[in-house]
Amino acid sequence: MTNNNFDVDKIRKDFPILNRKVYGKPLIYLDNAATSQKPEIVINTINDYYTQCNANTHRGVHLLSEEATEKYEDAHVKVAGFINAEGYREVVFTRNTTEAINLVAYSWGRANISAGDAILLTEMEHHSNLVPWQILAREKGAELRFIEVDDKGELNLDNLDELLSGNVKLVSLAHMSNVLGTINPIEQIIAKAHNAGSLVLIDAAQSVPHMAVDVQKYDCDFMAFSGHKMVGPTGIGVLYAKRDILEKMSPFLGGGDMILNVKLRESTWNELPWKFEAGTPSIAQGIALGSAVDYLTSIGMDAVHGYEHEIVSYAMEALGNVGGLDMLGPPSNKRGGLVSFSLEEVHPHDLAAVLDREGVAIRAGHHCAQPLHDKLGLAASARASFYIYNTRDEVDKLIAAIEKAKTIFKM
Repeated sequence: MTNNNFDVDKIRKDFPILNRKVYGKPLIYLDNAATSQKPEIVINTINDYYTQCNANTHRGVHLLSEEATEKYEDAHVKVAGFINAEGYREVVFTRNTTEAINLVAYSWGRANISAGDAILLTEMEHHSNLVPWQILAREKGAELRFIEVDDKGELNLDNLDELLSGNVKLVSLAHMSNVLGTINPIEQIIAKAHNAGSLVLIDAAQSVPHMAVDVQKYDCDFMAFSGHKMVGPTGIGVLYAKRDILEKMSPFLGGGDMILNVKLRESTWNELPWKFEAGTPSIAQGIALGSAVDYLTSIGMDAVHGYEHEIVSYAMEALGNVGGLDMLGPPSNKRGGLVSFSLEEVHPHDLAAVLDREGVAIRAGHHCAQPLHDKLGLAASARASFYIYNTRDEVDKLIAAIEKAKTIFKM
């Protein structure tokens, strides 16, 4: 069913880059799971900061510094509201999802994970939610456990109680897979993990930009996501954590602004969230993330999710009619707005190169999820990922470009 209240043509006008041509053809950008494009409101916010109030935050009493500080702190408030945190003190700005997860691994993990403890992950994790725990487990002598991915591309939770038995200190998993598109039942997993005495971190890099997220409803202990995937700028990410947990955690980085009082041999820490934002922060990016939140809020996240479901359903139906093409993951009603696939006898990089010449930008590779591809028996896959500005016509052109590639490779 078409969402008549979602005006994709109007939305497209907000994104200047969509006017660009690639090799003489209109740009069809289907690499949104890697990074999204930016609307004018976000671009203008960055420009306005540098031309109107470029100054350091929390360090001056002059007007420019006060304006920059107010805008930067207000962005924390906007993000807190966007994910329904209890308040802005539970929102720490980082560089990206990767840094947010590493912050938890270093500041919480090194104080709470010991030899003999276990960390439960899944087989579908992005490297950002795998490698930090490998490092920590090796350092501490902890065990890594994994929830298996079944042949439908979903998590097999039949033995979840068994996996949670013993001294499992943390469960860390993706809300939505960046390869399979699978939307995981995190509320069910969080409830069971808490009953077993475990904290839970949610990698929400692929969910926060595309659906309504409520950290209080989920009752997760940590959540990490990136601004650049949600029409915001690069260089800014978010760690949400429950306030009582953040209060007990040691700082990730030491230096300016994260301190309250400094002596030669000891220091005391600043209040939240500045305790975890050492040095000059990404001020322009943080303020622009607030504008990205404003933009998505004006559309409505339920509307965003609904429209993307229409697009991915249409795309999966169309891709299903392409001979020799195999899609990865569950049906459209259990996934977000992306489709990874393989094309018989054609390497994904070769396919992506042909599509690029047709103006169609997709991603090819293991998508920073090499263990999952190993599980699937694939070295790489092609991925088309959709967002609020993509259209059915662009899906049709994707299909036409794939058919052209088949002709070139004599399929």
